[in-house]
Amino acid sequence: MMRHMADEEQQAGTPSGPSGPSAQDDGRAVRARRRAALAGARKRLREGLPGTLRERLAELTRTAGDVHDLDEQADLYGDGVVEALEKRVAGLLGFPAAAFFPTGTMAQQAALRCWAGRTGNPTVALHPLAHPEVHEEDALSVVSGLRPVHPTTEPRHFTADEVRGLGEPFGTLMLELPLRDAGFLLPTWDELTDLVAAARERDAAVHFDGARLWESATHFGRPLSEVAGLADSVYVSFYKSLRGHSGAALAGPTDLIAEARSWRHRYGGNLFQQFPAALSALAGLDRVLPELPSYVTHARVVAAGITEAFAASPAVPWFRVHPEPPHTQEFQVWLPFDADVLTEAAVSQAEETGVALFGIWNRETAAPGLSMTEVSLGAPALEWTHEDVRAAATDFASRLPRA
Repeated sequence: MMRHMADEEQQAGTPSGPSGPSAQDDGRAVRARRRAALAGARKRLREGLPGTLRERLAELTRTAGDVHDLDEQADLYGDGVVEALEKRVAGLLGFPAAAFFPTGTMAQQAALRCWAGRTGNPTVALHPLAHPEVHEEDALSVVSGLRPVHPTTEPRHFTADEVRGLGEPFGTLMLELPLRDAGFLLPTWDELTDLVAAARERDAAVHFDGARLWESATHFGRPLSEVAGLADSVYVSFYKSLRGHSGAALAGPTDLIAEARSWRHRYGGNLFQQFPAALSALAGLDRVLPELPSYVTHARVVAAGITEAFAASPAVPWFRVHPEPPHTQEFQVWLPFDADVLTEAAVSQAEETGVALFGIWNRETAAPGLSMTEVSLGAPALEWTHEDVRAAATDFASRLPRA
């Protein structure tokens, strides 16, 4: 599966075609056009991140004073505002301690190493579409000496019975909630509690990759602390749903987090100063986190509008909105066209109408002509009615080639 990003500003797509200097120049021009069209649309489902350093600094200046005392001494090696962020996250997730990390990859490396030491087993049971398996260049094995095993290869969450039936011992069960590359999928609450129980029966620790856990509580109908409390440790991200500058946190028992801090230092993550990331994370917790349930609810409206439009369009021979209804404020849309064709339709729609319903499309399987895009909602999406979505999807479909 190809790596893809939910934010079109972060990846303007790489057009297919010949290679070489001239082709590289053409590719840069295409990416620049795509980025400008999608970022400049007047009507979008998600606000774009400020593009320039000046804009990013201005945004931080606007919000920072509301979330922390700016007359306080700047942080040094994790004290001050970083420590305040850690305490805030630990309280939200219902754990006694949390540690800030510059990246989620590092946070999970530390967590899984710590659990391997405590259980005496370096084997980690996780999904083959989980982030460490798809996006981290085999860091679990190459850097940390851990060995992944997969209870299933199906593009869905594995079941409790599959965990119970895994043919070898494992020290940690890692669950990515939601499972992004399978469609931002979440199990039901009963399925999740059964999965945790199955891991306990196997004497394994349970770790949640909760990069997007913040928005998952709506699906489960439980407080965030109750969801996180099923696990022994939880990682959360600050720059995805919460729109922070960067960074992550690992929450868990006090002794585990103390050891994780040592691993953070060994991995080079104990940075001198981190106040921009910490302040933007606190702003996200204050400003964005309370709004996430409304985004999740509205994703169902957006998905239904797309479904109705594509079902009625003669230009769309087949499509899939996945999952339907969405489990979070993000979901996939699949169409049987080349990715460049679909991206061009999205870009031309944004340029000509000022409406950007979709971003970049990617070829996601070995099947030729089958492509997928991720739909991600933010505050601007709440202004879209069902009819707005249906009209935009109908216009998008009219730009596709007829068979």
